[in-house]
Amino acid sequence: MGHTSVPSSLPVLALSQWHAGGAARQQFIAQLGQAARDIGFFYLTEHGVERAQQQHVLALAKQFFALPHADKHAIAMVNSAHFRGYTGVQQERTGGAPDLREQFDYMAEQQAIAGAEQTAPWQAMIGPNQWPHALPQLRSELLAWQQQLSDISLHLLEAFALALQQPADAFADTVAGGPYTHTKLIRYPQRTSTEQTQGVGAHKDPGYLTLVLQDTQSGLEVATDDGWLAVAPLDGAFVVNIGELLELASNGYLRATTHRVVSPAEASERLSCAFFMAAQLSAEVPLLALPEHLQQLARGPASDPANPLFRQVGENVLKGRLRSHPDVAAAHYA
Repeated sequence: MGHTSVPSSLPVLALSQWHAGGAARQQFIAQLGQAARDIGFFYLTEHGVERAQQQHVLALAKQFFALPHADKHAIAMVNSAHFRGYTGVQQERTGGAPDLREQFDYMAEQQAIAGAEQTAPWQAMIGPNQWPHALPQLRSELLAWQQQLSDISLHLLEAFALALQQPADAFADTVAGGPYTHTKLIRYPQRTSTEQTQGVGAHKDPGYLTLVLQDTQSGLEVATDDGWLAVAPLDGAFVVNIGELLELASNGYLRATTHRVVSPAEASERLSCAFFMAAQLSAEVPLLALPEHLQQLARGPASDPANPLFRQVGENVLKGRLRSHPDVAAAHYA
């Protein structure tokens, strides 16, 4: 895989402007709409999450990945029909190729739906998380972190509705029972050969929004008309990108942008935390009636024949999970 990078020029948006209301809020909405339309990625600052807390979460990730092999594999994702737990290096696939990363996935703590009561395949994703016995504090701290990011993402979703010149509550019905949330702690080990640079292959995210916390190592890259744009870490900021559900809802006016992570060449590792927010799994994504001047710029959702988009949220999320985790698919979804 070729590797080109140019200095990051992502827009920087301050969430404090949204909270300020008035003209500051209007400016934030305008900047948000432009960022999402032009590149689909931006830095989010002044979001209310203390830098010390961000560093603490990255430190928890480092502690988790330093656990003995046996401790991590005791909570291997293949044990879970709900796609929660540990995935080893090269066990997840993107674009059909293995990713050079290890990760820990968790979602909301939920009660599993008994097989006899399931009416759709995606309902098998609902259930409890797996937590490592060796780090008992992980459960409460990471669930609280996920809730904080969920709150931020709901503000952004409301702002996106306004940027699309819709009522502020245009998406409210789809998250009324609480949005679907999914968080990953990720470790990208240093690459050992020039061949394997795929930390994670080129892809789009299936939900509404993604918030990423990076350590000090670069690696995230965004596809642009001029090639791959390197998204350098910005201290204290989250990197935000829109997913396929917002592309669907806006008939392609907003575009979910392809992105990838290149494995670190010099550093021994790169740590990040990715938070994904979607509509609740039972929801259907609305097709918003955009005003005419926006509708003229809507290009229709860019559905790849190899990666069809579904309006039913659970179906869209399950599609992505099955493609990424063939071992879980074989064990629980055959």
